[in-house]
Amino acid sequence: MDKQPIPVGQASSRRSLQARIVWGSHVVTVGGNAPVRVQSMTNTDTVDVIGTAIQVKELTNAGSEFVRITVNTPEAAEAVPHIREQLDKMGIPTPLVGDFHYNGHRLLTEYPACAEALSKYRINPGNVGKGDKHDKQFAQMIEVANRWSKPVRIGVNWGSLDQELLASFMDINSQRLQPWHPKQVMYEALIESALTSAQRAQDLGMKPEQILLSCKVSDAQDLIAVYRELARISNYPLHLGLTEAGMGTKGAVASAAALSVLLQEGIGDTIRVSLTPAPGESRTQEVVVALEILQALGLRRFMPSVTACPGCGRTTSTTFQELTQQISDYLTQKMPEWRLSYPGVETLKVAVMGCIVNGPGESKHADIGISLPGTGESPAAPVFIDGEKHSTLRGERLTEEFQQLVENYVVQRFGKGIQ
Repeated sequence: MDKQPIPVGQASSRRSLQARIVWGSHVVTVGGNAPVRVQSMTNTDTVDVIGTAIQVKELTNAGSEFVRITVNTPEAAEAVPHIREQLDKMGIPTPLVGDFHYNGHRLLTEYPACAEALSKYRINPGNVGKGDKHDKQFAQMIEVANRWSKPVRIGVNWGSLDQELLASFMDINSQRLQPWHPKQVMYEALIESALTSAQRAQDLGMKPEQILLSCKVSDAQDLIAVYRELARISNYPLHLGLTEAGMGTKGAVASAAALSVLLQEGIGDTIRVSLTPAPGESRTQEVVVALEILQALGLRRFMPSVTACPGCGRTTSTTFQELTQQISDYLTQKMPEWRLSYPGVETLKVAVMGCIVNGPGESKHADIGISLPGTGESPAAPVFIDGEKHSTLRGERLTEEFQQLVENYVVQRFGKGIQ
């Protein structure tokens, strides 16, 4: 009996409703057949119109497809249309998402220019009012969204989960013959809060495709458990992200671990990597990590990939490390121009390898690759193009010569539209 081939890794296909995030003629589709979208959020004071607009531009240039801004005071609400105006002047059509807590019902009602300038509203059902005020204030926000034809993200967060709802679920759990673990009850309450709020929005006249959901937590396994269940019982577009991923490597790894599992299962329509920036670090780092996650999974392509070996005792020279950095920087520098002139160039695969062990093989697997000599090897670097040996480079101008070969390859392949 013939063996069955090992299936090539790919994400499953959960089909959600498709939402449209719009500003003017610029439309970002979310869900359905749309690619997984990248979102980020400013950390400027929204009242600082110029500073906020500049950061939105930076996040957009890094790859964010819509950007959330804090709208927490009357002054912030007044600033929103001016931020939108500044972005339009700069030629940045990126949709803005308003982040509302506690007083969103009042700000959206009293500042209609703010409500109009935003492309989507984020509503946290745990922070729209307590007791009798909850339903009324939630309804006010949905009514404004309907008036301006704006989608909403109902964003539940375990740090601000409705405590009355959680207490009621804990009471129910205590009466079970075999009570659930408290964490499982919290999962249930998070999902119930999101779905009940979504149904309430529909009862108030909102179309289901105008509603996105999120249930954010800060632990990877909790996020996976909650979203698997949320995806199983609903078809709303889902926004993924750890609510506080952390700083640096910890935050990047935690986000990648959680989001990759879900995305591979076809769960998630937008993502955000909520990194804590190091002092002085650009906010755009969270966008870079999000793009890298999607590209590593093969869900989207944003930049040419550079395969490079980590180095070992065979590569005591730093030449391959320096060339890897130089080629990576070169591709980053050229991409704004190439993206316009050479459609598909983001799928380019380049290899920079350090010795004869894996160097030729990895270089053959890439579109274009170079295998540098390891310690004690002949001082020659064979270049492979489309799996075949093309030439051998030597000498001090090796970097410039390899860069030229890469550029020639891009022009020849992508300039003709051959994918």
